[in-house]
Amino acid sequence: MTPPSVSFEIFPPKSVDAAFKLWDTAQALAPLAPRFFSVTYGAGGTTRDLTHDAAHVLHRTSGLPVSAHLTCVGANVAETLEVAEKFHQAGVTDIVALRGDPQNGAEHFTPHPDGFKNSVELIEALALQDKFTIRVGAYPDCHPDAVSQHANIQYLKRKFDAGADEALTQFFFEPEPFLRFRDQCAAAGITKPIVPGILPVTNWTSARKFAERCGTKIPAWLDEAYRAAERDGRTELLSTSLCAELCSDLVDEGVDALHFYTLNRPDLTRDVCRALGVAPQSQLSNVA
Repeated sequence: MTPPSVSFEIFPPKSVDAAFKLWDTAQALAPLAPRFFSVTYGAGGTTRDLTHDAAHVLHRTSGLPVSAHLTCVGANVAETLEVAEKFHQAGVTDIVALRGDPQNGAEHFTPHPDGFKNSVELIEALALQDKFTIRVGAYPDCHPDAVSQHANIQYLKRKFDAGADEALTQFFFEPEPFLRFRDQCAAAGITKPIVPGILPVTNWTSARKFAERCGTKIPAWLDEAYRAAERDGRTELLSTSLCAELCSDLVDEGVDALHFYTLNRPDLTRDVCRALGVAPQSQLSNVA
């Protein structure tokens, strides 16, 4: 089995301790030669400046590719494109273009009166500048706001038609949802890469809540598996084996790239990558 290429999502720090955790995560995972690190936006665009600073510093100090999240939330068109330009000036030329979550815990997304109405408009504007690699979100279990899986896939096609280069999916717990989604996308005429998003489970309670919020289907057997593992003190072993098995099944089905949601906790992700044959290649240097 040829090892897959990998990429890692991290989130920007909000404290000094969190900053050290971020750099520790980067230092632990950089030797695996990721295609890129992605740096998230907080809900409602709450970490815009932190995202910029983390992306800039991570790129400058490590020399590694960084893909910064950019959303439509809470800013007008000019302000959003100004953020994109600041990324570019900092040497960050990869962007994950997203609509973003509703602000202030609202149930539904409401565009800024003078902002981008959706991710397609944002992608079109970024593509016109012709200086970014543009990644977008994709949803094997269907986006919660989509009326059907057909509509979900057609909207992804619109994002690619608008200029996106690659999609990163929401996480899932079994291979079948992704493989079925991949086939449906191909049937819809989508030819650009769709990279599965992988969540190594460091805490099942938190992961379950996260899955419920984003519409990821939760297999009934997983609840029982984690109940038994918690009883026996074997949750880390279970998480490692389940995640490695999921990734291995995907690779067996022709998947050649995986995107890991690390939650700034690198150990489980690193263990899974090593189980897949992704070997350390170099050391991250100059991290201060």
